[in-house]
Amino acid sequence: MVRYQPYSDEAHRGWDSNFRRFGSTSKSVILDSLRANYPESKASEVNTWRRTIPVLQREINEVVNIDTGYTSYTAVLEYELPMESRRADAVLLLHDGIVVVELKGKTHSTDADIDQAHAYARDLRCYHRDCHGRNVVPVLVPERMPSDCKKERNVYVCSPDRLDVLVASLCKQSRSAPIDPTRFLKAEAYKPLPSLVTAARQLFLEKKPPQLWRSIANTDQSVKAVRDIIAHAYSTGSRHLVLLTGVPGAGKTLVGLRLVHMPELEHLAVGNQSVSSIFLSGNGPLVEVLQYVLKAGNGSGKTFVRAIRDYVRTHRRSNRSIPNEHVVVFDEAQRAHNRSRVSDVHKIQLQEARSEPELFVEFAERVPQWSVIVGLIGSGQEIHTGEEDGMKLWSDAIENSPNKHDWTIHGPSTLQNHFTSLKFNQNADLSLDQTIRAHSASTLHEYVAVLVQNKPNVTELKSYAAKLEKDGHDLRITRDLDLAKNYLKSRYQTSPESRYGLVASSRDRDLVKFGVPNDWQSTRRIKFGPWYNDNEDSQSRLSCRHLKICVTEFGIQGLELDAVLLAWGTDFVMKSGAWSIVNSRKYRGGKTPVVNPHQLRANAYRVFLTRGRDAHVCFVPMLTELDETFEFLCEIGFRILKI
Repeated sequence: MVRYQPYSDEAHRGWDSNFRRFGSTSKSVILDSLRANYPESKASEVNTWRRTIPVLQREINEVVNIDTGYTSYTAVLEYELPMESRRADAVLLLHDGIVVVELKGKTHSTDADIDQAHAYARDLRCYHRDCHGRNVVPVLVPERMPSDCKKERNVYVCSPDRLDVLVASLCKQSRSAPIDPTRFLKAEAYKPLPSLVTAARQLFLEKKPPQLWRSIANTDQSVKAVRDIIAHAYSTGSRHLVLLTGVPGAGKTLVGLRLVHMPELEHLAVGNQSVSSIFLSGNGPLVEVLQYVLKAGNGSGKTFVRAIRDYVRTHRRSNRSIPNEHVVVFDEAQRAHNRSRVSDVHKIQLQEARSEPELFVEFAERVPQWSVIVGLIGSGQEIHTGEEDGMKLWSDAIENSPNKHDWTIHGPSTLQNHFTSLKFNQNADLSLDQTIRAHSASTLHEYVAVLVQNKPNVTELKSYAAKLEKDGHDLRITRDLDLAKNYLKSRYQTSPESRYGLVASSRDRDLVKFGVPNDWQSTRRIKFGPWYNDNEDSQSRLSCRHLKICVTEFGIQGLELDAVLLAWGTDFVMKSGAWSIVNSRKYRGGKTPVVNPHQLRANAYRVFLTRGRDAHVCFVPMLTELDETFEFLCEIGFRILKI
């Protein structure tokens, strides 16, 4: 029977059935099921399904003709990996092996297509309990490829007419117990295998990724404070919201990563299951960079790091979905989405939407016995629409819960006024008030906070700048982009591990004319993992050190470099002693109104100017409307670069 509603506690997919039923069902019925289960699909996707369903049906029927014993094997279409947005075109469950099929309307394979197919198989092998120890085979099918079947980098590249023979050859029965499709399609089946969890913890704790791990001493007390709360929650069967605050660069992300990688969690258990934890972020580039750095074994770095959107997508679909994790770390929790932004992001009716804090409180209450949400709270970093409600969303989420008396909130005293009617435990160790991003330049965030005020205090800024210079944090400025690039390349020539990169505002209209590729087309497909981490001589040629690829505020927030080359745009200019955003691109579309566009632009530049550990170099184009901005920056401590 075709299912037309989203699956409850099962993995999301468009269709599943045994081979015989799949091959004999009309294309229109299968297409209806795909459209019903993915109603947001675009016309191009639907057209692809129309084209590829008959191809798959024909080849599956050929497999059954080869051996009638194969009729009970299972075909799953558009299988969505739980807690992700990626969908495999088809997953074939054989006797004791799994085949992942990716179809492309091409005549040949490309590196990107091969890597995509390989990644599906790798992640199933590493994160799906029923794939552990089994043969997971990636198959790429270029639909217009001449008759052939070959292997490229452990991926079969197969023409459609040869798919049946390939699948039949993989139908080996080396095990007595076949794959149970009902068990396979449970959402709970997709989680890191114990061996991968151990490997990821070992990698993080022993190798200490250099781009993430700076001054562990500054975060020890905060980690201990949260660890004690987790231990208390476990021993008493209680629920807790822990709010950790910190200035930009203080190490909040590091605390969150240390928490989810704690070996102590392996010694806790609920029933016969060990306690799971996860680090969630709405910052896509941060998630990509962390996963890139934290790869372990054959994994993809996703053992402990995931996107908030995918986590919400997985568990919002059904109130029967029970998260695997007792400990959830929510990065940049002050930027949690309100109802209207959730409605926008997840394409649901506004009246049916709930804020992210409301959803996370509900998810945590589904977890048996106990749960802990750790919210990492920054300041002045709201740069998206729908992120401007701050701490009130978290207070309302607990207050409106039918189980609000089960919750205890922990945080520094500065947050207590947000939770006056709830149980609140003050803890000074939940405040990180010293930056570790800028080495000894601990006043950088204060300097920048004054700089982006509507009417900055020049005298105060000069005082901060003098201290920054004394502490060794360099502020430089030029109107020559090549001079700025040459300065950074020369400065770090003998330091190949150092990272410096070009950044600019997404709202600027003029920088492209000056050789700064900050336009949407140039920035939409940046691979942030290589940009932040690859060496200059890497084969990818995507390293930030080349200063050719520009990252916007959305790609730099929550991350850091040794030095930042900021191309100053006309979206935030000084006019008569005050900041103006008259030339900024307008915020358009969506259901979420922009409360304060001026503050969002100020916050964007606050982000830009607090990302560098050693230095910030400003390139100000030769535009008349930027003359006062250039003069202002020179006056408040930015030294002009000389040839």
